Amino acid sequence: MSVSVIIKWGGQEYSISSLSEEDTVMDLKQSIKTLTGVLPERQKLLGLKVKGKPAEDEVKLGSLKLKPNTKIMMMGTREESLEEVLAPPPENDDVVNDFDIEEEVIEVENREENLAKIARRVKEYKVEELNPPREGKRLLVLDVDYTLFDHKSCAETGQELMRPYLHEFLTSAYEDYDIVIWSATSMKWIDAKMKELGVTDNPNYKIMFMLDSAAMITVHTPKRGVVEIRPFMKAHLNREKDRELYKLAQYLKEIAKLDDFSGLNHKHWERYLSKRQHH
Repeated sequence: MSVSVIIKWGGQEYSISSLSEEDTVMDLKQSIKTLTGVLPERQKLLGLKVKGKPAEDEVKLGSLKLKPNTKIMMMGTREESLEEVLAPPPENDDVVNDFDIEEEVIEVENREENLAKIARRVKEYKVEELNPPREGKRLLVLDVDYTLFDHKSCAETGQELMRPYLHEFLTSAYEDYDIVIWSATSMKWIDAKMKELGVTDNPNYKIMFMLDSAAMITVHTPKRGVVEIRPFMKAHLNREKDRELYKLAQYLKEIAKLDDFSGLNHKHWERYLSKRQHH
């Protein structure tokens, strides 16, 4: 069953009818974000209650028993000033840091409700292509947060928080891969950060497109495991010794020779690289 609601915000009404009863309050917030530009963590939805308390993000819309075209008042503001955009992104408990990634992701990815969410994201999310895909190149998707950039520390400029070897890494990767940048934040924040780091207009490589939080789906699983990629945090302390991107560039160069990636487990990229280098 589909759920249709009308969001009242800033003197205007926004109609949302693309959600189902299996979707959650967070899915609704993501749809509102697409229409209004207000991030989910900045939204306060009045009148969405479960047993007299505000509905949590993981509550399914079907359990709220909403009448068709229920009007919901929203309070919340867009991040309008560049200062806000350039600051660390707001804390968002619904977005799991990839370095605390869910162990049971395999079980989760085939669940019907998650496949339905993905199908809807694919249909609704508009990708803005910055550069066309190149014939015969693989696709490399890179997360900004803690992979390319320490997004939580404070600094005078973004350059100070940039991960060492970033431009050399992207230049090397671009020889074999089309590059996509994504982050679980707003496109305005991603765009500003990539410009500040000199990624967007770099003469040595091109970015095919960028993805923001609206391209993501929320997934709920019971426990977390850890993936073995070292996050780049505390840039001021680690800038001198972090060589992760330098080594990762070598791994990407090695596997680019393969016709098929399906036999690889990228979790063990360092092991794969050391075996190849000792042959």
